[in-house]
Amino acid sequence: MVDGVPTGDHSPQDPAGPSDLPRFRRTGDEVLLRGWAITLNRTTVVDPAGGTFTRDVVRHPGAVAVVALTDDDTVVLVHQYRAAVDRWLLEIPAGTCDVPGEAPEATARRELAEEAGYTASELTRLIHCAVTPGFCDEYSTIFAATGLSPVPADHQGIEERYLRVVEVPLGRFDDLVDDGTIVDATTILGVGLARRRLGRPG
Repeated sequence: MVDGVPTGDHSPQDPAGPSDLPRFRRTGDEVLLRGWAITLNRTTVVDPAGGTFTRDVVRHPGAVAVVALTDDDTVVLVHQYRAAVDRWLLEIPAGTCDVPGEAPEATARRELAEEAGYTASELTRLIHCAVTPGFCDEYSTIFAATGLSPVPADHQGIEERYLRVVEVPLGRFDDLVDDGTIVDATTILGVGLARRRLGRPG
């Protein structure tokens, strides 16, 4: 472990063990910038030949996302402004795992209620995936939510004050992806997995 960050040859999700892959060793992790939820680190790694190189890595506590499906085969999306890409995006409700000790399922239920104004009688874990592993260590757990009931929304932060909830028929979802209306990767992956797992149309 280096500065609280586990080191090793491969992650638990890696199907190949260290005997099957060349060995990389992370030997250092210097914090360059610390934000409210993320840090920018300069990570030092020793390659299989013994050389040393560095990479700038964003450290992230992880996130959840929720594919909320109504009984009428619509998916609940939120339309919100994202400063990083300077545009409004249609997304499934999602949020950062920023409450210490809170289980991902509880975070997912909280985000679904806060952003979309729904609670769910059933929550199904779809996948735990690396989001942008080229520069960030964030993993996101995506859930499907069914048996929806309305609850008061509780929008957090400036962007969420202007958020709008949109219900899109599953039969139209692929068209919105194809024409560039929906570009968020977690949303595209999550809805596709939910339709396959739950046997919904689309």
